[in-house]
Amino acid sequence: MNTFDFSPLFRSTVGFDRLSRMLETGMLNEQESAYPPYNIVKASDDQYRITMAVAGFSQDEIDITSKENQLIVQGRAQERDDAKGVTYLHRGIAARTFERRFQLADHIKVDGAALENGLLTISLVREIPEEMKPRKIQILSGESGKLIEQKTGKKAAG
Repeated sequence: MNTFDFSPLFRSTVGFDRLSRMLETGMLNEQESAYPPYNIVKASDDQYRITMAVAGFSQDEIDITSKENQLIVQGRAQERDDAKGVTYLHRGIAARTFERRFQLADHIKVDGAALENGLLTISLVREIPEEMKPRKIQILSGESGKLIEQKTGKKAAG
């Protein structure tokens, strides 16, 4: 039995309901670096959360941009005064520059971001415009001509 692992397709997409779009971008994003690590959580049908491990970065060193259905998170570490003249025997906390891109589905908006304990959390929400939401259409019975007459003030032609 053949099984397909679609998990690479879900690693950098948020809110997609169409498999075809995920197939187009999935392989391109797989070529990116694995730094920094991140999680994507679907909190509800219309709310998502991206959490990135950015230990060593301050709030001023991280830039978050949302444009054209793409979320771009960039980090640029600055040399700190307390690190000058320090000789590291092992440096396991990476503070290298990074750029991480996430494809967003239509109507996904960034709701906010927070940095706490080395974790950057970006909240996303799906906001479907009112004109695109389904609406209930009332079914009239028998005397629909009277309804037209009442609304227009004119007698329905007939």
